[in-house]
Amino acid sequence: MNPARRTTTAAAAAVVLATAAGLLTAVITPASAETTCTSPVFKRQFFANTSFSGTPKKTDCDGVIDQNWGTGAPASGLPKDNFGVRWTVTRDFGSGGPFSLAASGLDGIRVYLDPGTANARKIDLWKNTSTTVSKTVNVTIPSGKHTLRVDYVNWTGSARVKFTYAPRTSATVDKVQPLAPAGFTAAYSNATQQTRLSWRKNAEMDLAGYRVYRRVAGTTSWQILRQLAATATSYTDTPPATGETYEYLVRAYDKAGNSSAATSLASVTSLAVTTPAGFTATGTDTGIALSWDAVPGAVKYRVLRSSNYIDGGATFEPTGTSFTDTRVSRSARHEYRVAAIDASGRVTAYSTAKAARRLVAAPTIGQAFPHSSAVTVTWDADWDSGGSYMGFRVYRATGTSTDWVEVTDRCRWRERELADGSDQLLCTDWSAGTNTAYRYVVSGYDSNDKEGLRSGEVAATTGTDRQAPAAPASVTATGEDWGTTLTWSQVADADLHRYTVWRGTTVDGVCTNTEKLDHTGVTETSWRDVNVADGENLCYVVRPEDFAGNLSAGTTVHVTEHDLRPTVETPAGATHLAYASLSAAGKVQVHGWSPAGTEEYASFRAARWNPQTATFDALPDSDPLYDANVPTGTSLWYQVVGVREDGTTSQPFLVSVAVPPAS
Repeated sequence: MNPARRTTTAAAAAVVLATAAGLLTAVITPASAETTCTSPVFKRQFFANTSFSGTPKKTDCDGVIDQNWGTGAPASGLPKDNFGVRWTVTRDFGSGGPFSLAASGLDGIRVYLDPGTANARKIDLWKNTSTTVSKTVNVTIPSGKHTLRVDYVNWTGSARVKFTYAPRTSATVDKVQPLAPAGFTAAYSNATQQTRLSWRKNAEMDLAGYRVYRRVAGTTSWQILRQLAATATSYTDTPPATGETYEYLVRAYDKAGNSSAATSLASVTSLAVTTPAGFTATGTDTGIALSWDAVPGAVKYRVLRSSNYIDGGATFEPTGTSFTDTRVSRSARHEYRVAAIDASGRVTAYSTAKAARRLVAAPTIGQAFPHSSAVTVTWDADWDSGGSYMGFRVYRATGTSTDWVEVTDRCRWRERELADGSDQLLCTDWSAGTNTAYRYVVSGYDSNDKEGLRSGEVAATTGTDRQAPAAPASVTATGEDWGTTLTWSQVADADLHRYTVWRGTTVDGVCTNTEKLDHTGVTETSWRDVNVADGENLCYVVRPEDFAGNLSAGTTVHVTEHDLRPTVETPAGATHLAYASLSAAGKVQVHGWSPAGTEEYASFRAARWNPQTATFDALPDSDPLYDANVPTGTSLWYQVVGVREDGTTSQPFLVSVAVPPAS
């Protein structure tokens, strides 16, 4: 039962007191006639009579006609008998079609379709009854808007009324197709690459839904994209990103299976999302810089780095048209490809692969040391993380000039170890002029001759370095049975090039007749002078030298050699010549020969001095000039004699050789 709804103060009848013949009487002011109800809700009016005359006592809205008031009044201010209720609704029936109207109740019921027109009354149950009466009729409602009106009166007794109307949806009965959906539009978004379709909802009560169709413009084959519910008024499609024009239409269909005519065509042109063009890969100091041309409709891009044994493969998805891969090792070759991705996640074909290598790191510049007409430049390179250096290039600018000239061809770089164990790279520019200010920078390059960034600058002016390195703080000379061992302390000068070793003779405590023997690197602070221990008084000078050739006065040390000469004197007067040499295998070969122009001796024999027995022991007859079992760390002495054809021998000739210990 749906009782009469209470209305607001403005809409309800107002009760006021009036004076009539000296009595107070209640006057009912009619409800406002301006009440409106939104279709398909019924407008309901209550009358205090059965003729529906006069102004309604109450007006409200009713969604369903299904009331049971019993024997009471249906609303305040109405009698419990002899009242009338009228329901009215005007609605759009769309394409119309077969409907069923059903009414039932106690007392009178009349149903009208478009009241005021011919044959408007469709149900007529108009009599006072104590039993329920009902009737169902089938009608065809034309398309468009129509009005239904239900009149109900209660004369006496219980009051009850019910009314429904519904489309008949059997396919054998309903042959009326729905109307084509109105207001159909299609809009394409370049940003999302989607088509937004929209239309107004159909008014048919038996509507089952909509079918959305698409085809490529110029073709005749329609594709059903989706079948939608009756409540749908829009659909979003993602057409292929081919750049083609696509046409759309929508059809409504009802529960009987009838399909409407098509809407008017709506067309859009899709964006063609293509493989990015202009793809480049360039090695830089920070990584590998990639760039490509923008693709209309792409929301992001996918960059693939091919796998390799150093850094492995990787995938990146930047939104812009450039990207630098900083997670790659220097000098290693990497291949990349790029594809575009649209808003729906579709990925285009990938571009042709491009390869590049990250540049080697810029060297760390050291110092520049001037010569009279040359400059030595030093630098450091990180071999572990700086890349695979294949070489370095040295550039020079004169004064404040910004014109850099490569001087690598005159400046062959090399590597040396410093005293602290670190490595230093350096080269000397022999093409420099005298008394000229220069600036230098250095760069590295890889196996593909790809050059990295240049280092910072370092400056020097030729001809300005006349300061010799400091002398070693201490030098020691230790006499050995095989010669002399020299040691000295490190010199800290940054431009130290090498140590030079000089030897002379000590006379009355003074070092005389010195001559240069050899030189060592900056990390070597010892040297061995291998010479026979025959008791000479020697002196040594260690003189550091810098890149400019400045030579320190050095530090002098004196030593007296051990004397291991035989205690048996060798007679003088031999006419042959001889000497002894030490082979790389540590064996002694004694050499003897006749004076030039003679053939005096047929062969030679040798004997080695034995200090334990104070005698000369002959070498084996099998090889009388070859000593295979020599001791090390000492000096050896041999007597050599020439043997004539008749077996007689010459006077002996004394020769010696120093045999140092293994290095």
